[in-house]
Amino acid sequence: MNEREHVGLIGVGLLGSALAERLLKAGFDVHGFDTDNKRRDDLTAAGGSVADEAAIVARTCRRIMLSLPNSGVVSAVVDEISGDLKPGALLIDTTTGDPEETAELGARLAERNIGYVDATVGGSSAHARAGHALLMVGGAPEHLPDARDILDAVSTNVVHVGPCGSGARMKLVFNLVLGLNRAVLAEGLAFAKASGLDPRAALEVLRSGAAASAVMETKGEKMLNREFTPQARLAQHLKDVHLILQTAESHGTSLPFSTLHRSLLSDLADQGYGDEDNSAIIRAYDT
Repeated sequence: MNEREHVGLIGVGLLGSALAERLLKAGFDVHGFDTDNKRRDDLTAAGGSVADEAAIVARTCRRIMLSLPNSGVVSAVVDEISGDLKPGALLIDTTTGDPEETAELGARLAERNIGYVDATVGGSSAHARAGHALLMVGGAPEHLPDARDILDAVSTNVVHVGPCGSGARMKLVFNLVLGLNRAVLAEGLAFAKASGLDPRAALEVLRSGAAASAVMETKGEKMLNREFTPQARLAQHLKDVHLILQTAESHGTSLPFSTLHRSLLSDLADQGYGDEDNSAIIRAYDT
């Protein structure tokens, strides 16, 4: 890494702020942009610098991370900064997005000799902040060395899963399994309570046997304590499940568990719980 190299960061929400912390800790100068004033202030307080517009980030940083809500926003931002991206630039996109749109964007940028890798994040902002979130990276082999020091600054667990778009595909698989793990844990704890068991004691028993999962460590106490300060929002996961089902349909695949999961999440979002942590799925079992 060049001494105090500027790395751009567009999108400084829950995940983006965690990425900024990791990059700053690794010795990068983070030059960021977000449309939200509080997020901009938070980045400044953390030690980063803030641009007045995304295009300024593109002009001042050769390598830029994106942490945005969806592929539509990514496309709009890339269109906005396109004229300021020079050949040899590299975009590292952590957005959970549409795999086909991700691959198409990578192909368009490659025509201009601009690198693009989709480095999706498996885990919450808390995992990312600790440097332990799984990074599932899709991209051309020639772009990976250029991205490696940034990826290693963000996480100790980086896996190349294939060409551009593969990171987005793997993230949907990851989120399907992880989200259903949360829903099943919530259902199990609700069942334990309804059966007359102490849910906290039931969680300890589950942790000690073959049913144990990482979700029990990260979300079990939050469910029991009804402590839903967001590490990853329920509404964001609902968006992901919509995308999972849309992608499955395009491939002629049926996902009945995910269809039911979407219904549970949608009902909770309609009740006003969308901004809570995704562990609030346990509210679906309130009586």
